[in-house]
Amino acid sequence: MPDLPTPKDAAEAALFSECWDAVLSYADLCTSGSTAANQLAREAFALGIREARAAEDAGARGVGRRSSRLPRIPLLLTAVRTTAAAWEARGLGHRLDPDLRLWLNSDKAARYVGPPLSRPIALRGLRDMQEPDAALLWLAEVEALPLHAVIRRQGLDPAAAVEELNQVRGLFRDRCHRNHLDTPMDAECRSYVRLLDAVTRSPAADTPADLSRHLATCVECAEAAACLRLHGGGLPAALAQGVIGWGGLAYLERRRRASEVRLGGGRPELPDAQGAAERSAAGRARVRRNGMLVAAVLVSALALAVSMMPGDSGGASGGENVAKGGDPVDSSPVAGPGSVPPSAGPATSAAPSSSRPAPAVSATPTATRGDAGKPDPEPQGTSSATAGAGGSEDEAACEVTYDLVNQWPDGFQATVTVTTAVTLDSWRVAWSFRDGQRIDQMWDASVAQNGSRVTATAADYNRSVAANGTLTFGFLASWQKKNTAPYAFTVNGRACTAS
Repeated sequence: MPDLPTPKDAAEAALFSECWDAVLSYADLCTSGSTAANQLAREAFALGIREARAAEDAGARGVGRRSSRLPRIPLLLTAVRTTAAAWEARGLGHRLDPDLRLWLNSDKAARYVGPPLSRPIALRGLRDMQEPDAALLWLAEVEALPLHAVIRRQGLDPAAAVEELNQVRGLFRDRCHRNHLDTPMDAECRSYVRLLDAVTRSPAADTPADLSRHLATCVECAEAAACLRLHGGGLPAALAQGVIGWGGLAYLERRRRASEVRLGGGRPELPDAQGAAERSAAGRARVRRNGMLVAAVLVSALALAVSMMPGDSGGASGGENVAKGGDPVDSSPVAGPGSVPPSAGPATSAAPSSSRPAPAVSATPTATRGDAGKPDPEPQGTSSATAGAGGSEDEAACEVTYDLVNQWPDGFQATVTVTTAVTLDSWRVAWSFRDGQRIDQMWDASVAQNGSRVTATAADYNRSVAANGTLTFGFLASWQKKNTAPYAFTVNGRACTAS
């Protein structure tokens, strides 16, 4: 009879199984297809677990500080980035998103693995926190979990949870401020350190014009400002970009949507065994397990042990379809019925990645979109994608909601949501900017921009929209002087009302 997993293995399996959805969601952004996404997620998952075990063992021996590593989810997400870089180095870059490949071979990627003092402020600040505090901050800000779910996972006292989260935010700010002071910088940046600290402390403080101009041109100081300013809603983006790097904002949007799906769909909380293991690992509370859940966790641990055997995480797996010539063929959806995390059974979160909701963001409108820069391809007065026999004006009724999610000097993030009165077999949403704004990245749609006119075209996976249903996509863009809302929205050439 084989040896049963130890309680430590069982607890580890339960703790890591809830991270699979996050890993797969980011891996999906980083790859060119669903098969590659699953393979990248599995290899990164195994790498992250090995790194976590090594750090814990070193801490137990007194060789290193356990608090010097990232919490589990950001640790696994950085393992995705590391594994993607290894794919690129091994000649497997054709499986990755083209823009990620460009990023991996740029100075931007080198910052995340270079000398510690040159790494992003958010990454250094999160590493300098105790792991339970860092995990609390990440779950609340980046994973966008509601407070009651964070309380349960972290074993917090509900009466003191809000205050504890505020204290953790302040602690993160303090760590980032110290790291900013330690960063090598030129005389101009050094002259703004005290002013930047003072301005970001107060929600009512105005940013002086000279500091605003400096932040518009200095990446390091702009990153520090985003981490130091706890008000205004920019902390999640600062964390996601500073820790993950490429695709951070797109990942953040996915996690926000995943949280909305869980809340809207009445998704149950994690099983008691998983929540108990989390609280036990954090040393926060006593827990109870019943026999059936213990058995489930032990099975998960066995699956984890199998996934960690030699050969499971290297190169291409036997489960990947290969076409003639050696290129992979993607034929299954991400997180489809046969896709399970290497450490557990079915994924524990109903994230949008289960149906591949967002393509990897593109670095520029012309990087991967062949139609970018051409005249507006939208023929006015047509509705070939609308359902129904008549295709009349009434049938094409639609309503658009434009949401400015976040804004910073010279850039902003926005979301467009369209409600359509009729079924769409495909869609093309267009609008005009008033102030010369330019789209930089877009997810859940492909983009073309001709002057002030922008056209967003459906991706393969979200072409169909039911009658009275909605479609949503997001983007990053740049602005100068003014950033007023866009106008003249159309869907498949027909005008929409804006709300």
